[in-house]
Amino acid sequence: MTGTAPWVCGVDGCRAGWMVVTHPLDAPSTAKVSIVATFSEILLLAETLAMICVDIPIGLPERSGLGGRLCDSAARVPLGDRRSSVFSVPARAAIAEYDYAAACRQAAAFSDPARKVSKQAFNLFPKIREVDAVMTPELQTRVVECHPELAFWRLNGRRPLDQPKKVKSQPHGPGLELRLRLLHDAGYPRDVVQQATFRRSDAGADDVIDAFANAAAAAAIVRGAACRVPDRPPIDSKGLRMEIWG
Repeated sequence: MTGTAPWVCGVDGCRAGWMVVTHPLDAPSTAKVSIVATFSEILLLAETLAMICVDIPIGLPERSGLGGRLCDSAARVPLGDRRSSVFSVPARAAIAEYDYAAACRQAAAFSDPARKVSKQAFNLFPKIREVDAVMTPELQTRVVECHPELAFWRLNGRRPLDQPKKVKSQPHGPGLELRLRLLHDAGYPRDVVQQATFRRSDAGADDVIDAFANAAAAAAIVRGAACRVPDRPPIDSKGLRMEIWG
C-alpha cells in the first residue's frame, strides 16, 4: 500500500477464515478483495490502515443482560425487520467454552435472566475468541466492531432495509440486489463487488457484500460520517469499548 491517501479495510468472517476488502479512502472503485486464514494476518496491516471494521464482537461482558450487550440492543433499534441480524453476545465465560453444552451452562450461569446460547451463536465463538485474544485498547483506535446491516441502514438514508439477505438460510436475490445498489451508490461499482468470487466451501456472496459494507463503514469513520451505538459505550474487563459502528 503506497501513497499518502489513507487506506481503509472491511472484514467479515467466512468459512475459510476472514473476507478482507481494502482500498484507499477516496478510491473505493479500486478495492481489493481477499481471504486470509487468521485475524492476526489482518493486524499485520493495521499500522498501514487508517481504520479496520470487522463484523465480530469486540468487548465481552462478564454478565449478559436481556438482549446481550448495550450496543447489541442499541444496534437493533434502527434496523426494523433486520434487527434479528444482531445476535446477543453472551458472557465471556460462555464464549471461552469449546463444548456446546458447557457453553450453555456458563451462559445461563452468567446471564440475567438465565438463558442458554443458540447453536448459531456458538458457532461464532472460535472467531470471537480469535479476535479477543489479540485486541487491546490501543489497537481499538483503528480496529473496531461494526455490523454490516447498520452500515447498510446508514447507506440507505438511515432507513431500515425492506429485504433480507437470506431467506431460510439461502441467498435472497432481491435483498442482495438492494445491497449491491447501495454499495454502488457508495462508490463500489457492481462489477468490482461481483467479480470477487470464491469457492462456496470458502465463502458466500453475502460474505463479500458484508465485507464491502464494513469497508464503507471504515471510510465513514475516517470521514466522521459513521454512526456508533451507544454514544457512551461501557468498557469490558480488558479495557475494550463495547460499541458497534455502521
